[in-house]
Amino acid sequence: MSKKIETDLRTFVKFWLVPLGIGVTIFVLYKALTGLIIIGASIFLALALKPLVRKVNGLFTKLFGKDKKHQTLSVIFAYLIVVLVIGTIVAIVGPVVVNETARFVQNFPQTFETTFGGWEGVNSFGRNLGIENLQGEITTSLNGLSNNLLGFLGNNIISSISGLAGIVMMVVLVLILTLLFLLEGPEMLQVLWNSLGSRDEDKKSVNVARRVLMKMANVISTYVSRQVLVAILDGCATMVIVLILSLILGFSPSLAVPMGMITMLFYLIPMFGQFIGGALVTALLFFSSPIAGGIFAIIYIVYSQVENNIISPKIQGDALKLQPLVILCAIVIGMYMFGLLGAIIAIPIAGCIRVLVEEYPNIKAAKD
Repeated sequence: MSKKIETDLRTFVKFWLVPLGIGVTIFVLYKALTGLIIIGASIFLALALKPLVRKVNGLFTKLFGKDKKHQTLSVIFAYLIVVLVIGTIVAIVGPVVVNETARFVQNFPQTFETTFGGWEGVNSFGRNLGIENLQGEITTSLNGLSNNLLGFLGNNIISSISGLAGIVMMVVLVLILTLLFLLEGPEMLQVLWNSLGSRDEDKKSVNVARRVLMKMANVISTYVSRQVLVAILDGCATMVIVLILSLILGFSPSLAVPMGMITMLFYLIPMFGQFIGGALVTALLFFSSPIAGGIFAIIYIVYSQVENNIISPKIQGDALKLQPLVILCAIVIGMYMFGLLGAIIAIPIAGCIRVLVEEYPNIKAAKD
């Protein structure tokens, strides 16, 4: 027996508007994803720079007394310090990488002859493995690789240029927005809190929300500042190792500082950055001295174990209160969702989620 279901127009419209609204919201968020990532990265960097801004502001207050203008000057000064430091690292490291690579290509025949005994040594090694003409096999493979690489570059050169232009534009936008968030963010937040807590019944909820956001901001700034400190130690260790190797093996000691900057910069990438930085330095040292590259790799692996198990936990002090499994899962999710940027911000975001979980009873009580 069939039944007739009656409904009014308002219920019918609501029934269809809800999924339609969800679909439109998802579509808009998808189209605006790049812009949201840029804004999120800018807020993250602004929070990361907050401790430096406070230190600079405290210094200005001691020297010139308390003044509202000093807050703006502190923001600009701290921002310029970071930009100049990053610019200096790039300006020093970039030419060194190019020069060492060019010198390796130029000296490759001599290095090849000295290290491997030339093609005769390679063929002798191949015969021991049962390969009669290892030289021919290597030459054929290299020719095929070079042809494929040239074809790939030829087909993708235009898209690569446009992609590079897009990356440059994103970096410029992040830099500008970070400065604006540092300058105007605190005042905007204060206006928001004042407007939300204008009624007495809303003050409790606003206070809880304010405390939670402050804790989350503190998680981000604490993580970044301590990660930078460990990265500086990692860079200093690399400098010392490379300097000692240069004095023993006779290559240029001027490589010590750029190599240290490379490992320091890559260490800021969680989990995998230390490995990438160490591998890059090993390769560059190999260009100057294969023996130096091998010795550095061994020493750096030993040091990284000491750093990861003793130095880093001591400095971080379990500030985020996260288990290693949670950290690794957060990095994997962040990396596959947003690439390198997601890997960088995954750990502090996991720390912020921990804050929300801890504060959930207070949040729930404030709503009741």
